[in-house]
Amino acid sequence: MFSGPPADPAAPGTAPAPAGPGTPPAPAAPVRPGDAPAAAVPTGDAPEMSGPPAGRSWTTPLLLGAAGVLALLMALFGPGLLARGTGELRIPGAGLTTVLRTVLFAALALHLGELLGPQLVRPVRGRPRTAVRSWAAAASVAGAAAAAGQIVRLAAVSDLGITETYGTREGGLLLLIANGLVVAALCAASKRPALALAPLAVVIGAEALRAHPEAYSPEFGAALTVVHLTAASLWTGGLLYVLRTMWLWRGSPVAARALLGRYARLAIWLYVALAATGTVSALRRLPLDVVFSSAYGRTLLVKLALMAVVSVLAVAARRRMLRDADPAVAHLLARREQVVLGLVVVVSAVLTVVPDPHWISLRP
Repeated sequence: MFSGPPADPAAPGTAPAPAGPGTPPAPAAPVRPGDAPAAAVPTGDAPEMSGPPAGRSWTTPLLLGAAGVLALLMALFGPGLLARGTGELRIPGAGLTTVLRTVLFAALALHLGELLGPQLVRPVRGRPRTAVRSWAAAASVAGAAAAAGQIVRLAAVSDLGITETYGTREGGLLLLIANGLVVAALCAASKRPALALAPLAVVIGAEALRAHPEAYSPEFGAALTVVHLTAASLWTGGLLYVLRTMWLWRGSPVAARALLGRYARLAIWLYVALAATGTVSALRRLPLDVVFSSAYGRTLLVKLALMAVVSVLAVAARRRMLRDADPAVAHLLARREQVVLGLVVVVSAVLTVVPDPHWISLRP
């Protein structure tokens, strides 16, 4: 081997000799004023989901706050505004009833979504071992309180006592709904939250019967509502669970993208069920000659417009998910879809409050 004088470690362009066992590490070179900081060495880890720049952004809280205020205004004043000029009878306490039913529908969606969510999460490979905090118990308690509030409102409007209100058809079904949600909350707080499926099924069935007091084929209408309400709750609540989990997994974009993909495949079938049952229910309940002259028809048109927006956002989110390795843009579009779905829930509550449009169609 060729030999020569040892290299001077301080000489420029000379590579330091590797440290061997027992060799003390070389001291770090002193940093002189004005020197640039050393560049970070890439570690090879997967990149995180891209997001907003560092610092607190007020855009999302402001948009959510505005959507919440809009939803509250729609619930309180929507039934009266949509019935203006139709000649329909005024529904006492329609705004308060709409708010209470919105809370009830939101509670169903949250709880069913948390029962669906883990089934979507479990097959995802390489997922983080973290899970979102459960909101199911609190949601069901809020839903039970909303059902109890409807009982009190019904008693006040009907000038009946609470016990006498339980004996009416609507009062008895509302009592069943409230009790079912209390049991569902207890199941959610237990070690076997999946047991809440049984009381939630009872709640959906009771709400479907309550929503169809009409004399023309109420059983068929209730069956349509069971499918429609279940699919809507799974779509809305499942999307919320997926979005919360994706935010928790923002350091693992591959797993987050896979989770959104699994939800998107299920959402297609939920959308088909919603479209089919919604179309049949509308044709069954709404005469074509009063689409624009009844509160029910006007409310249904608003719901269809919102569903069109939801459809566009859902398709756009799916395309970006398939195109991009980073699911950040798809996550943003899905969040906007979730906000519009919240407005759809409010409009759906309005539909259960406005009068049956058949009597307008039958007027001479």
